[in-house]
Amino acid sequence: MRILIVKTSSMGDVVHALPLAADIARARPDALIDWACEEAFAALPRMSPHVNEVRRVSLRRWRKQLLSPAMWNEVARVRTKLRDARYDLVIDCQGLIKSALVASWARAPVAGYGKGTVRESLATRFYARSFEVPVDLPAVQRCRELGAHALGYPLEGPPRFDLKPTATPLAGIGEDTAVLLVNTSRATKLWPEERWIALGRWLTERGLRSILFWGAPEEAERVRRLAEAIPGAVVATRSGLDVLGASLARARLVVGVDTGLTHLGAALGRPCVGIFCDYPIERVGLTGDGPVESLGGVGQQPALEQVQAACERVLA
Repeated sequence: MRILIVKTSSMGDVVHALPLAADIARARPDALIDWACEEAFAALPRMSPHVNEVRRVSLRRWRKQLLSPAMWNEVARVRTKLRDARYDLVIDCQGLIKSALVASWARAPVAGYGKGTVRESLATRFYARSFEVPVDLPAVQRCRELGAHALGYPLEGPPRFDLKPTATPLAGIGEDTAVLLVNTSRATKLWPEERWIALGRWLTERGLRSILFWGAPEEAERVRRLAEAIPGAVVATRSGLDVLGASLARARLVVGVDTGLTHLGAALGRPCVGIFCDYPIERVGLTGDGPVESLGGVGQQPALEQVQAACERVLA
């Protein structure tokens, strides 16, 4: 049985959907599972041993090139590859018009969320079957339940990711390393810099060297500022998602704000603490194959002492 999972973006959302591939592989050992994903996040489903092939799409880039013949040729090639794969079922666990459109390119029956629970109701026009999965469920559980409904298997046990990064990790990351993920896309998600500095110094006293990841130039300035105030801290080299995933998998501890890399650290089975300042942890709290804790919530900034105590618990 050939199955296509459609979850194109964003990074955290793709991570939340990864247990769906593991569920299908356990329930249907004969299934061949592919994944349609934005090119920027294609490294994520590649880390799953249950995913056969990642079908890269470039919706974000294509939107900026609508008048380009080369862009339309690229779209045509992607559509042809999806059609020629002859899938038996497509599962759109994103529930947007854009994801439903990509799902329809496979010209196979598409399963998705029902009109009462889908994110964009027009997406249901592309579905052969739809299922009402409560919107107040955790993001990971929603994806799992949609797959169970679509394929008719019972959900058993907690979610599993089973991720296996294959890239070469950054040098210097190991059992004495704590990865601090201090940056995120929205200012309301940030944790105060003075608390990061205090946390880093506290980790140093416990024999853990801090390494800070960054992406955009403004993030580089922030991590350099923090690293200068934390004894022995290192600013990581800017790297691709495959390398960052392999590096997270080797760290002793991951502490981060609500960002895709923090969710990936948890998914990779590392002891992980998530700091949430503007989103309910009941919906998007950390889920992983190892010990994790999520602190905070809407309008909340966890105290330093709370984060320190959570670090001690997950490390234990």
